[in-house]
Amino acid sequence: MLNGRGAQRGWRTAALLIAVVVGAPLLSAAPAAAVHGAVPGDFNGDGYRDAVLPAPGARIAGKAGAGAVVVLYGGRAGLSVSRRATITQNTAGVPDTAEAHDGFGSATATADLNRDGYADLVVSAPYEDTTRGQDVGTVTVLWGSRSGLTSGTDLPAITAGKYYGLDVAALSTGAGVRTEVLVAGYEGATRFRGPFSRSGSYGSADENRDTASVGSVALGDFAHSGVPDEVAVTVRLSDISGGEVYVNPVYGGAQQTGNGLIAATGDVNGDGYADLVVGDPDEPDHATTDGALGGRVLLWYGSAQGIARDAKPVQLTQNTPGVPDTSEKWDDFGGALAVADLNRDGLADIVVGSPMEDTGKPNAGQVTVIPGRRTGTLGTGAYAFTQNTAGIPGTSSTGDMFGTTVAVGDINKDGKPELFVSAAEKNNSTGAVWVLPGGTDGPTAQGSSMITAPSVGFPQTDGTLLGGNGLLGVI
Repeated sequence: MLNGRGAQRGWRTAALLIAVVVGAPLLSAAPAAAVHGAVPGDFNGDGYRDAVLPAPGARIAGKAGAGAVVVLYGGRAGLSVSRRATITQNTAGVPDTAEAHDGFGSATATADLNRDGYADLVVSAPYEDTTRGQDVGTVTVLWGSRSGLTSGTDLPAITAGKYYGLDVAALSTGAGVRTEVLVAGYEGATRFRGPFSRSGSYGSADENRDTASVGSVALGDFAHSGVPDEVAVTVRLSDISGGEVYVNPVYGGAQQTGNGLIAATGDVNGDGYADLVVGDPDEPDHATTDGALGGRVLLWYGSAQGIARDAKPVQLTQNTPGVPDTSEKWDDFGGALAVADLNRDGLADIVVGSPMEDTGKPNAGQVTVIPGRRTGTLGTGAYAFTQNTAGIPGTSSTGDMFGTTVAVGDINKDGKPELFVSAAEKNNSTGAVWVLPGGTDGPTAQGSSMITAPSVGFPQTDGTLLGGNGLLGVI
């Protein structure tokens, strides 16, 4: 059994690092943009959560792909594109300078890191060139305040290496070590623990370089101990679909059953323990033992002992009874992931993106919601959204990839969380984000809105990637 209080030999302080990376051989491929988008957070303390729309392909001051993050401020009437702040590396108070292809906004995460009552935003630029080398990457904390996100400090890479910030996760369950930021990169995962301060200080920083290169990270309290557990998912490996999944990484500590490319956490069965959900959108490498046609989602339940290495996950596909549609090759079910309670029943629901799903047009994309259950088989009551769903604005087009990223958060304080869905390839890769209002039984297409790149101030004709690029650099 591995949990947050178990052996963690893989984590080493900066002073004791040894440059060793083990694991299955990596496939040669270009690095992926990050896989997660930040949930809405109340950055200005007005009681309403604010939406985060990354645009890692945005042209800034003539620099292609420098990247930006757009914050839309929440309110009683919901979101308005006129109430926004666009933050770049050229914004006053933000470290560094916008340069071509930095990819600022590639990964984002939200938490109140310094415990001052304002949500803070963690933003990565994994392709930033620094004095340490090309494409080394940076991770910045934008600090919340009464005026919103007005200043930032960097979380430094401990050692030299590529693509620091491929993904980020943040969670605050209390003071000190109960607040944590986890960063993915080609050298492994870096863990920062509190206490954090606006000046840029933090309690400790450790790096794990004993796993293969990490492409996705997540945090969740699997044993209900009050201290976050770390999840690291490697980049795709050469002999399995997706990469290996590590819970509180140690030497040789990958989950013995299951693999994937993206992780998220939440209490799906309402027992008080966070559960681990992993998206494995790849086609199976070995049909009888690995992956699933059209992609799959795997669920490991938390417990008082955490999540054991030999625990067998529950597998969900589009062929699971109750789940809409049918598993077809290259659907990429599991290509985006969020876990949150959408219908306020005390159970976290699993939101799954299938950006390559054919829905009247090739690769138009689909999003499926699988409700959490205390007992019984998952899949019952599942439902799906596409651009063809009545009430959702816009037109489904070939290659839109609706479901590139998904996120959940209540932005009008009515207790009914909204669902955010992006399509990175919409409108010549300028991208778009849909906001589906929260309803009594979950999000509804009626009254939904679509936010395009031009509507939030990006005039470029291609490549803005509003909403983020998700796993599209990989799948």
